[in-house]
Formats: sequence, C-alpha cells, structure tokens
Amino acid sequence: MERTKEQIVNLPNLISVIRILLAPVMFYFALKQQTYWFFGVLLLAIFTDVLDGLLARILNQATTLGSHLDSGGDFIIYSTMAICAWILWPDIMLRERLYFITIILSFTLPVLIGLIKFHAIISYHTWSVKLAVAITTISYILLFAEILDWPFRIATLFCIYAAIEEIAITLLIPHQRVNIKTVWQILRNNDTPP
Repeated sequence: MERTKEQIVNLPNLISVIRILLAPVMFYFALKQQTYWFFGVLLLAIFTDVLDGLLARILNQATTLGSHLDSGGDFIIYSTMAICAWILWPDIMLRERLYFITIILSFTLPVLIGLIKFHAIISYHTWSVKLAVAITTISYILLFAEILDWPFRIATLFCIYAAIEEIAITLLIPHQRVNIKTVWQILRNNDTPP
C-alpha cells in the first residue's frame, strides 16, 4: 500500500500538477491584457515542464501516472498558449493563422489517433516532440514579443515531423506504452503487430 502512495505522491508529479494549475493563471493575465505577467507565468510553466522530467529521472521517481500527468500538463499549457494568443494578439494570430492551425493539428492529431486506437491519451515523450516544443515555444515568444516571425514558421516543420513520428508509433505498436523516445526504437525492437 505504501509503495502505491510513493508512485502517486512524489515531487515530479506535484510539479506536473502545479503546471496544470498555471493554465488558469495564464488565462487570467491574458484576459486582463497583462502580457508581461502572461509571459512570466508561461516561462514558469515551461520551467516546470523541464523540471518534472529531470527530477523524475534523477530521483528515480518516473511512473506511468507521472508520464500521463506530464503529457496532460503539456497539452493543457500548450492549448492555453494558443487560446491566450488569440486573446492577446488577434492581429498576429490572423496573419500567422496557417502556421498556428498546422501546429495545433500537429499536437492534437496524434492524441486523437491514440484515443481512437487505445482509448487513452498517448504519452510517448519522443525526442522529436521535445525538440518541436522547445523550438515552438522560443519562436512563440519571439513572435509575440514582435522580435522575429520567421522562426515560428520554421517551427511548424518540426511540429509536423513530430506529429508524423507519434502517429507512426501509435500505428506500429499493438498496445499502449509510455516513454518511447523515437519510432526507430520500435522498428529496431521489431515491436510491430504480426
């Protein structure tokens, strides 16, 4: 019984829950048109995203629940980022709508396909998704701070690749798994259905 409690209540899981709770705070600052505070909370959310996974590995507290909390927190924060962008910068959103729609589809289609196949949210944590999220987040800040817009357009390509890889993993594996770093891991292990 105590072992189950350790798997549920640990520092990485708590940090993932904190990230989820930052979403309404981001909405609050977006609705109040407080862009600096919005960016501050966004950076805190990104920091917690890096921190929870790092601590889970260092403290040897990686769990299936933690993996799902991390993926759920990511989905909530990145969805919140998109919605808040419409609230704070509607003109930029209209100008860059093709790229935003592509990025949103890149993050939602793999989840929907996983839901259809496994009746659960996928939680692969691939290297391509980590790279796509990092590039997209940096380019998001550059775009809305009105520094540069082209990195956001380049980020779209990374998101498309990450989506294709996650969809391929879902189609190749016979049952739901977590923490698959790359599609090549599946192909190399010959973990495909007969």
